[in-house]
Amino acid sequence: MEFDFIVVGAGSAGCPLANRLSENGRYKVALIEAGGKDSNPWIHVPVGYFKTMGNPKTDWCYKTEPDAGLNGRSIPWPRGKVLGGSSSINGLLYVRGQAEDFEGWRQMGNTGWGWDDVLPYFKKAENWEEGEGNDRGIGGPLNVSPTRLKRDIVDAWIKSAVDAGYKENKDYNNGDQEGVGYFQLTSKNGQRCSSAVAYLKPIRSRSNLKIFTNSQAEKLIVDGKRVDGVTIRQGGPNGKLLNLKASKEVVLSSGAIGSPQLLMVSGIGPKDQLKDNGIDVIKELKGVGQNLQDHLQARPVYKVNVSTINIEIGNFIKQGMIGLQYILARTGPMTMAASLGTGFLKTREDLATPDIQFHIQPWSADSPAEGPHKFSAFTSSVLQMRPESAGHLELISSDMREYPKIHPNYLATKLDCDTMVEGLRISHRITQHGPLKDIITGQHNPNEDLNFDDYDAVLDWARSNSTTIYHPTGTCKMGNDPMAVVDERLKVRGVEGIRIADCSIMPIITSGNTNAPAIMIGEKCAAMMLEDAA
Repeated sequence: MEFDFIVVGAGSAGCPLANRLSENGRYKVALIEAGGKDSNPWIHVPVGYFKTMGNPKTDWCYKTEPDAGLNGRSIPWPRGKVLGGSSSINGLLYVRGQAEDFEGWRQMGNTGWGWDDVLPYFKKAENWEEGEGNDRGIGGPLNVSPTRLKRDIVDAWIKSAVDAGYKENKDYNNGDQEGVGYFQLTSKNGQRCSSAVAYLKPIRSRSNLKIFTNSQAEKLIVDGKRVDGVTIRQGGPNGKLLNLKASKEVVLSSGAIGSPQLLMVSGIGPKDQLKDNGIDVIKELKGVGQNLQDHLQARPVYKVNVSTINIEIGNFIKQGMIGLQYILARTGPMTMAASLGTGFLKTREDLATPDIQFHIQPWSADSPAEGPHKFSAFTSSVLQMRPESAGHLELISSDMREYPKIHPNYLATKLDCDTMVEGLRISHRITQHGPLKDIITGQHNPNEDLNFDDYDAVLDWARSNSTTIYHPTGTCKMGNDPMAVVDERLKVRGVEGIRIADCSIMPIITSGNTNAPAIMIGEKCAAMMLEDAA
């Protein structure tokens, strides 16, 4: 089967690519997705990530190797395996990052990736329900809304943070990120607006777009130094193999794990890893699978004397009422994103921009899959936005069905440790201010015995309790140094006919949640591909 363009991965970036590349009708486009259609109703209910994370029908269910930075723990790394990719199972939180993030990319030699270069693509993608502004867009496919759900405990946290000296910020995506407020969501009328809903659903009848679901990309088809297509396996591990040819380009949008893995099994990557797995080296690129960055969250849980989601869903009658509220009015707790409140704050006064982010949740749980605790509590999750620590992927097989080993290398530098400890101290200090100080009845985790003045004790608690907030990036980084995998046009260095467009191209992780930047990357890559094809 022959196409002009082949997009591998129907996730946050892949869906925009498929839409824009097929938009003018001139080109035949194939979109390949290893997962199935986004027909599971829990995908479209905002709170449904409780049901889709950890479900092998919608989640790749990756797991890290034991990590020294986590006191030897191995943790799950959910990634979406369904149309929409991780945007179909994530927490719906829309955060672009800081202008300085993209200025930093540009200053590293990535021409065309400064803030003024990427802002038009953020605006092109979005339909911001609050209306157009200098930095906000309307009329785009991706609906971005204020939260439909407010909670007293989140209001109390925001007021306490302001009392502690931090400013309130009602639109952290409008040029100035610093401050506390409510999250913005990729939702519309109380339902999830994934990249598949935004970019694929309206165009599935296009005759020049072919969507392959349940189709695992097995290997790139390479002729000399040019990628001509992709071999896919349809219908599961024992399905039939099919060769798809691309007359113009293949673009990988399989994420920070899938994209480098597909390169490596196809002979593009670190020479030693390829040879160790019996793979012929087509092009040695040392940076493939390296520079792995993620946001590590520490999740203090505080017990309170007011009602939270934990209690509101405490029995079948209450759950039934919540269900009716959602069915009849698309409101209530089922419209809740992974977090409601947020804060972008500084751990040191000399910083130019915030370096930590809060996710305030009017509920608490040991993990989303296990469901909320039985007592009333809220979570004050904090993470370092620009970690220095970087890990890597380790290929263990030439078979795409064998997951690579994930070595995240968390908390490996002093700055990262200092930032995490100070972030937890700020989290604790905010709880000492009103009105939280009169609402909190005790600490669930860490327990009351933890002395926040004891650096080593706080760090050890973080190592023993922190987990990913699902933002793996950087493993096919953009740049022009020896570890760069793609150039500023997202073309794979030294190989023709292939680009990469997903979070793996980030040279440095953005300051905040990564879904919005991934969509922007897809939009920008499509524009460059169409420009080059004209």
